[in-house]
Amino acid sequence: MSPYNPTTNSLTSLLQLPSGQHLLGTDQLGRDVLTRLLYGGQLTFIGVAQAVLTALVIGLPLGILSGYHGKFLDAAVSRIVDVMLSIPHIVILLMVFAIYGSNQTAAMLALGVLYSPKIIRIARATTFSTREELFVAAARVSGLKPSQIMVRHILPRISGPVIVIMSVITASALLVQTGLSFLGLGVELPNPSWGGMVAEGAVVLRQQPWLILPSGIAITLTVLAFVLLGDSIRDVSQDSRSSTVLKLSTDRRSTQHLAPAARDATTPPSTDATLILTEVSIDLPLRTGWTTVVDKVSFHVAPGETLGLVGESGCGKSVTALGLLGLVPGGGRVSGGTITFEGHDLGSLAERELKKIRGRGIGFVSQEPMVSLDPSYTVGKQLAEAVHQHEGGTKQAISKRVLQLLEQTGIPSPEVVSRKYPHQISGGMAQRVVIARALAGRPKLLIADEPTTALDSTVQREIMGLLRRIQLETGMAMILVTHDWGVVAETCDRAVVMYAGQVIEQGHVRDLFKDVAHPYTYALLKANPHLAEEGQRLTTIEGTVPRPDNWPLGCRFADRCAFKTESCTAAPVPLLLAEPDHLSRCIHIDELRTETK
Repeated sequence: MSPYNPTTNSLTSLLQLPSGQHLLGTDQLGRDVLTRLLYGGQLTFIGVAQAVLTALVIGLPLGILSGYHGKFLDAAVSRIVDVMLSIPHIVILLMVFAIYGSNQTAAMLALGVLYSPKIIRIARATTFSTREELFVAAARVSGLKPSQIMVRHILPRISGPVIVIMSVITASALLVQTGLSFLGLGVELPNPSWGGMVAEGAVVLRQQPWLILPSGIAITLTVLAFVLLGDSIRDVSQDSRSSTVLKLSTDRRSTQHLAPAARDATTPPSTDATLILTEVSIDLPLRTGWTTVVDKVSFHVAPGETLGLVGESGCGKSVTALGLLGLVPGGGRVSGGTITFEGHDLGSLAERELKKIRGRGIGFVSQEPMVSLDPSYTVGKQLAEAVHQHEGGTKQAISKRVLQLLEQTGIPSPEVVSRKYPHQISGGMAQRVVIARALAGRPKLLIADEPTTALDSTVQREIMGLLRRIQLETGMAMILVTHDWGVVAETCDRAVVMYAGQVIEQGHVRDLFKDVAHPYTYALLKANPHLAEEGQRLTTIEGTVPRPDNWPLGCRFADRCAFKTESCTAAPVPLLLAEPDHLSRCIHIDELRTETK
């Protein structure tokens, strides 16, 4: 506590240099400079805090909401931000002083409103990119509400850029506040302020140059400190959440055969089918406008059955799988057909009703376990979040259920693993955690989107065996998205082969291998190293999958097909019955089978 009053004059000690009695000297009215510097700092920091908190309270929620929801809200917020950024701050502040007089609180609140667009832009941009992360999609699939996702998963991830812009805004607000005080606005005399002390020092600069230094140095160091502090906090927060990049082999091997008896592939699905897709189409907003990327896809899956979705990258497999959950990536939409889950048309359900189905009715396992887990939280906390969302219960009951899920997925020492962060566990264990989270809602259907792609061959066999065991224990249906025909052969009951957004062949797995009915399926089988005989040279498929905005009128595989004729490209090719329970979108089935016998 200073022994001097910051507003008491002492005409016997004017403009003194630093001494033992006055550590920073005195001003032109004999007031102790150090005392005024300390008291003035309080008023200065109060004004800065008012501006910064106002900017944060307005900017952060609007930025996150705009970036997460997009569309109309994003457009409206963006227009408002553009207008506010075009307004000169000094004009608004002078208007505030004209209306409210020398009211620092009103001026700083107005300054906070003017600064909020900067936070909105940063929060919006980082939220927009973060919402596309797999761990956010996994949280949505788990059935979490948008508010829960934004607070628990998005806010911690965007904190780094927000902290940096907040430090810059704090430094800027300090400069504005001191500038206004220098002009005699805001803090009223004789109350001290750093800007006012600079102005006082400027008046007697020739008489006592020292007087301007204490407040000037304090302002300079504080501005630098705010900027450096923001960078330091950002770095510490990112280091605490950093993840180790695991380099895993992508060698693929077939899994242990556990497939049950087959079901009919082409007859109308029975009323007990878990999922029925009927001519489902999905559009994405590409540069050329709304473009169909999945074209009238139909299939069904029954309880206890495993259906494989097979095809090259870009054929629409993953988009179809995510479309079942109403989570079409890239702002896409289901534009046609019906998706029926346990008798309910998912297309007619409101978003609130769909959330109840995600995780609880349909579970999802992604192909990248290390990025589908939120690196900010421990394994146990992420599983507890899913259990609480679907089952509720006391903290003890939720903890018990978490350990049960970890044990069910074959994780040793579940208590230890539950306390670890995703980067502290292996890729195979992370995939088991993702499966455990998908099982938290006791789903009737599990969608596994290439669950073994990033794993080595040994772990692949373990994961596929785990999925099959859990399926047999629970009786759930499963859709397996994969490139690996070995996995299809050993795991799936039926398979749907997709190419360029269409189903080009489907049937029982045994029939697809024994009597292939489409040149594309045949080419995929010939190119698979796991199915080749020893010493046999593998074949390749020339060309690439056509882009959705460049699909041909006729057969979409024609340009890469050895059986191509003019008839193939003249008109769209329908699905034809190759044999009972076996469909093919090809008009040369007989020639193909003759050639491949």
